Amino acid sequence: MFETKATPLVEMRGIVKQFGSVEALRGVDFHVDRQEIVGLLGDNGAGKSTLIKILTGVHTPTRGQIYFEGKPVTIDSPHAAREIGIETVYQDLALVPLMSISRNFWLGQELTRRFGPFKVLDHNAMATSTREALLDIGIKIRNPDEAVAMMSGGERQSIAIGRAVHFGKKLLILDEPTSALSVKQTGEVLNYTRRAKERGLSVIFITHNIAHVHEVADRFTIIRGGRKIGDFYKHEVSEMEVAHMVMTGEVPERLRLGSQEE
Repeated sequence: MFETKATPLVEMRGIVKQFGSVEALRGVDFHVDRQEIVGLLGDNGAGKSTLIKILTGVHTPTRGQIYFEGKPVTIDSPHAAREIGIETVYQDLALVPLMSISRNFWLGQELTRRFGPFKVLDHNAMATSTREALLDIGIKIRNPDEAVAMMSGGERQSIAIGRAVHFGKKLLILDEPTSALSVKQTGEVLNYTRRAKERGLSVIFITHNIAHVHEVADRFTIIRGGRKIGDFYKHEVSEMEVAHMVMTGEVPERLRLGSQEE
């Protein structure tokens, strides 16, 4: 069985999730080490989305325990997940298209200033801080007051990733971040993912595109039929082998010892 020497940033032990008579997860163990990019892979219906929804507080596990920084935690809502440092960038990005880049960047944490007895939004401070914060991780924007609706898919992903890095999150979950992006935009998002790791974040990268995740991941966790097939470091498994395991659930003979769940 795959083990780590240091205490993982996040660890999920024996996670079971039942929806009525359907058992979506059957005792899954999953972990992410500090400053690590993990590719979470599985075909449709494998259970990876359910696992992440449990980690982000959308679902409650039927059985099992989650540990964050070595301590048992109860994550019963998305707000609780964010409070301990977990940020999820979904396919729809949770950005407001008609709002500016800076308003989206500071959404829910807006900067204000005094205007007599009132507090008003400090648009100039938010615009300046947004530009500087994004530039600090290598993301250049044309105008922080530009509406998000005018941006490309890759640019929108960069804003969401940059926001998570800036606000000091510890774990970044990317749900299909390269879906429907051009080759150039995909390359940019993969670079931003690497930079997030360089800034100290751990990343869970969920995707159907194995070629994309293979470029940036340190390790792969493969799930099929609600069970974990295994954990594999990138240096020990090829892209073709990863694809084969996702499709069939069969682990190559040379990788079975010490890799499969017991």
